Amino acid sequence: MPAAPEAQRETVLKLRGITSHYGRIQALHGIDLEVRQGQLVALVGANGAGKTTLLRTISGVQPASGGTIELFGEDITRVAPDRRVRLGVCQVPEGRQVFGPMSIEDNLRLGAYTRRDAEIAQDLERMYGLFPILKEKRMLPAGTLSGGQQQMLAMARALMGRPKLLLLDEPSMGLAPLLVEEIFRVVRRLKAEGITIFLVEQNAQAALSIADIGYVIETGHTILSGPGAQLLNNEQVKAAYLGM
Repeated sequence: MPAAPEAQRETVLKLRGITSHYGRIQALHGIDLEVRQGQLVALVGANGAGKTTLLRTISGVQPASGGTIELFGEDITRVAPDRRVRLGVCQVPEGRQVFGPMSIEDNLRLGAYTRRDAEIAQDLERMYGLFPILKEKRMLPAGTLSGGQQQMLAMARALMGRPKLLLLDEPSMGLAPLLVEEIFRVVRRLKAEGITIFLVEQNAQAALSIADIGYVIETGHTILSGPGAQLLNNEQVKAAYLGM
């Protein structure tokens, strides 16, 4: 069945006028943003631009000081983070943050802690199919994995929650080029499976080349938005983020 045209897809996430503060310092200045069903939307920008703050505000870890966050049309601006997970918002945090002393398999099972269905074992096997190295090492402590393997585990752990919206925070950070390629291959595969993804990434080239829609953020303001391919060819983006 052909995919629905972009304009007809259901809106999964809608941000209107989102602001956020750390004490007196304003980190986000009126962010408007939309993610539709099955889209991969990328947010790119330099370090300290507000990318991670925005993701943390969507998942509820960082409070919004103004504006609204809607998930499938429901206002979740003041909803607790654990409730957002139950509603289908799963985040892969910056820096992986796996539970080092626990086994890889237990880390994965933790990702499904909100679920009470009979398909958890089936989903575990699916994760092992997606990331064979995790199956090979599944009984080892997660802390013994390399950085790239921990990133795979963090992604698989989020997927165990069966996300309706997958938030990816800097998945390529600190990884060697070959591993970055591998991580983005998986992201493309998840997109092909119809998972709705909001990707925050410093590697503008990698992110925009696979994004349906891209946003560029600078000092807490979105300064540009449009189809990923269009932003890749934008002179401003080329000069600031692609070294061209």
